[in-house]
Amino acid sequence: MRLRALLETEALGLRLLGGEDELDRTVRGVMTTDLRDPSRYLTGGELVLTGLAWRRNSADSEPFVRILASAGVAGLAAGEAELGDIPDDLVSACRRNRLPLFAVNEDVAFATITEYVVRQVSGERAGDLAAVVDRHRRLMTSGPAGGGPDVVLDLLTTDLDLRAWVLSPTGRQIAGAGEPLAPGVCATLAGEHLAAVRTGRRGPHRISIQGITYSLFPIRGAGRGPGGPGARDVRESVLSDWLLAVEADAGDWPAERLDLLQGVTQLIAVERDRRDAARTVRRRLAQEVLELVQTGAPPAEIAARLRVAAPVLLPGLGTAPHWQVVVARVDWEGGDIPGGPVAQSLLEEILVDPSVSGPEPSDRIAVAHAGDEAIALVPLPALPAEPGEEKGGPDSALHADELLSAVREPLQAGLADDGRLTLGVSAAVHSAEGLRGALEEARHARRVAAARPGRVCAAGHHELASHVLLLPFVPDDVRRAFTARLLDPLRDYDRRHRAELIPTLEAFLDCDGSWTRCATRLHLHVNTLRYRVGRIEQLTSRDLSRLEDKLDFFLALRMS
Repeated sequence: MRLRALLETEALGLRLLGGEDELDRTVRGVMTTDLRDPSRYLTGGELVLTGLAWRRNSADSEPFVRILASAGVAGLAAGEAELGDIPDDLVSACRRNRLPLFAVNEDVAFATITEYVVRQVSGERAGDLAAVVDRHRRLMTSGPAGGGPDVVLDLLTTDLDLRAWVLSPTGRQIAGAGEPLAPGVCATLAGEHLAAVRTGRRGPHRISIQGITYSLFPIRGAGRGPGGPGARDVRESVLSDWLLAVEADAGDWPAERLDLLQGVTQLIAVERDRRDAARTVRRRLAQEVLELVQTGAPPAEIAARLRVAAPVLLPGLGTAPHWQVVVARVDWEGGDIPGGPVAQSLLEEILVDPSVSGPEPSDRIAVAHAGDEAIALVPLPALPAEPGEEKGGPDSALHADELLSAVREPLQAGLADDGRLTLGVSAAVHSAEGLRGALEEARHARRVAAARPGRVCAAGHHELASHVLLLPFVPDDVRRAFTARLLDPLRDYDRRHRAELIPTLEAFLDCDGSWTRCATRLHLHVNTLRYRVGRIEQLTSRDLSRLEDKLDFFLALRMS
C-alpha cells in the first residue's frame, strides 16, 4: 500500500503538510508513539502516528524527525487534537529530512487509521503469500521437494508475521519458524488437537497456553483423514496426521486468510506424502526380515538380509549392529478398524527421540505390519568390546517405559475412550539366530502390557523373567476367587476395626519377613507387629512363617 492511497481515503481525515514527492513510499505497518526516541520499536516502512506529547519546545522536533528518517519509516501523521495546528518547526524538520508529514483531523481516532492500515497491509501480504504458495505448490507437485515444510513456514513468518510449527501426533516438532516450542507445549498442543478431532469439532482448533493463543490446523495427505478417498473413519488417520500450530487466534480471521492457511497445510501434506513414500524401502526391508524369521528361514539367509538393512538404517556404521524388536498394537472397540497401519505409522514416530526436531530421524526406522500388529526392527550400534569379550554390548538400548513417557498425554487424547495402544520391547540380540526369540519376547511383553489397565501401556523383556509374566494370563474369575479367599477377611476386619492389616501384610512381605525392619518401617513396637501378624494368620488360617503361604499372599496382593 502506498502513502498516496491513505491520503486519498477521505474517512482517514489526513491532510498533507509536506513530502509531495514521497507519496509513492510503501507502507508496511503502523505504529502509535509519543516517545522522544521510539527507534527500538521501528523496523522500517511504518506510518508513525503521534499526538505530539513528546514535544516540549521547538528544539525537540529535529531530533525526533531524524530518528524516524534514520529508521526508514514511510511517513509521520501528527494529531491536531492536542495542540491544534501542527507546529511549524515540525513541518520544517520533516521537509529537511524528506519525511512526508500528515495532519490528522481531531475528529478521527488513531485507532481508525491503525485498523485501516493493518487491514490493507494484511490483505496485500496475504495475496502476495498466496501467489508464492501457489508457485511453491506447483513446483513441489511437479518435481523434487523444494526445501520441505520449513520453507513454507518461513514464508508465513516473513509475509504474514505468523510464527508456526509442524508437529507430529505425539507432539514432536517436525519443522518450525523461529525458536522451537518447549516439549511440554508441543505435547499439550498435540493432545488438544487429537481430542478435538476425536470429538468431531471443526477446525481450526484454538487453545491458550501460558497466555499465548495457538490455532491448530490438521495436515492431511491424500487418502488420509475425513473426506479422503482411502479413509472411512477418523480413527484410521487421527494417530498419523501431522498438524500445523500457528501462534495466533484464527477465530476472527477472514475467509481468505483461513483459505490461505488451508493451502499451506496442503502444501506441507505434499511433503509428508513424499516422506511416506520414501519409507517404502525401509518398510519393505523390515517386512522381508520378518517373513524370513516367522517362516523359520535359515539364520544365514536372515543374516544376509540384515546386512542389507544395516547400512540403510545406520549409514556409516563400520560394524554389525545389535538388534531390538518392538511390537505395538492399536485396538479399537468394535474391532472394525484395522489397527496394523495405524500402529505402524505411530510406532515409526514413537521410536524417534521426542527431543529431536525435523523429519530426518524418523527416516532411520524400519517398521512392518502384519494384521493388527506393527513390528519394528531397531538397529543399535555396538559398543567397543571389552578385553576378552567377543562382542561389545548394545549402545542406547530401548526401554519400554521411556518410549511412552513423553508421548502418553497426546496419545491418550487421540485414543479417547475407545482405543488402546500396547507395546512390548525385546532384549537386544547380536545375531540373526537370536532374532526369532527377540520377536517372541517382544510379543509376550506386549501381551503383558495388554493385561494392564490404561489406554497406553508398555512392558519390557525384563518383566518376562518373573511372576509378572504369569499373572496377566490368570482368568478373571480365578483371580477374584483367589484374592477374595485370602484378602476379604482382612479387608472386612480393617473396615470394622481400622486395624491396617492389609498395609501391615504388604510391609511384612516387602521386608522379607523381618520383624525388626518391618516394625521400623511401620513405626510400631515389635510386639504390636506380632499381634497384627497373628491376627492375619487367625483370620485366614495361614502361617506366615511358611514360604508357600507367604507366596500365596504375595500373589493375591499383586492380583488385587
